[in-house]
Order: sequence, then structure tokens, then C-alpha cells
Amino acid sequence: MGRTVYYVASSLDGFIATPDHSLDWLLTREVDDDGPMGITPFLAGVGAMVTGSATYEWVRAYQDAWDYTVPTWVLTHRELAPPPGADVRFARGDVRDVHAEMVAVAGERDRWIVGGGEVVGQFADAGLLDEVVIAYAPVTLGAGAPLLPRRLELRLTEVARNGEFACARYDVVRPG
Repeated sequence: MGRTVYYVASSLDGFIATPDHSLDWLLTREVDDDGPMGITPFLAGVGAMVTGSATYEWVRAYQDAWDYTVPTWVLTHRELAPPPGADVRFARGDVRDVHAEMVAVAGERDRWIVGGGEVVGQFADAGLLDEVVIAYAPVTLGAGAPLLPRRLELRLTEVARNGEFACARYDVVRPG
């Protein structure tokens, strides 16, 4: 069965976006999308994804089209517009309900938690997070959106270098 994976890039000091939600620091870095722990092989195994509204709005503002082909849930309390022709669903409330829908849709494929430390924190709190994959960029931000604003025990399973990034894969260690 697929896994629920937090796949993300982070600054060395543990931030995924600047205080004003910018990812500009990330977009100038050398990376091989097809390389070790790259986005292309990762996306090939994804069957559903979930994101917070800030990440969703950033992607919509900085991409001409919605590039994702799998069903996507956006956690929000606001009314937002879906991209034309995309399977984007807006949800509020308990992430367990969203996770159950994602599992049903994704089948054997993985479920991707996209950006948003608070979003992944909710999944972790509910015991629904299986794996964390982080690409560490050679930059510090000093402040911003934290990588994961929760205590979480992890077990390192893989490391790699991809362009300028130091990449690490971890399994989530369940309590007890």
C-alpha cells in the first residue's frame, strides 16, 4: 500500500518559506529533477496530494498552469478557485477524513503532503505520516515557515546528493 510522504525542500536552518511565504531562495538552486530523490521519480509514484492554502496560492501565482495530474486537496477555511480542468478539492476539518479520501483515490500509490509545516504537523499528530523526504538547500533564511513545527521521531533510511542539495529520507518512528 502507498505511504503518506512529506516531500519538501528546506533551508539549512529549517525553514520551507520566508516570512512572506516566498520560495524564491529555492528556485535559483541547481537540482536534477530526474536525479537522486528528485521530483520526477517521486511524482511517478504519487496518486494523491494535499497542501495548505498558502502553498496552493503560491503555486497558482508562480505557475502558468496547474502541472499536477493527481487529485489534490487544499486545506483552507477560505473560498478559493480551482485551476481550470484540474481535480482540486477544498477541505476543512479533521485531516483524517481527507487522508481516508486520499487513500481511496491513490490506491497503491503514495500520498504527498506538499509544503506547509502546519499541514504536515496535523497529519503527524493524527498518526498518518509514514515518511519524510527533505532536500536541504545551502542557504539559511533566519525566519519563516518552519519545516515541521512538531516533535517527531525519525529513522534515517537514505542519503544522497542532488545538485546543490543534501537529500535525506526518513521513516517516521511510531510511539510505543
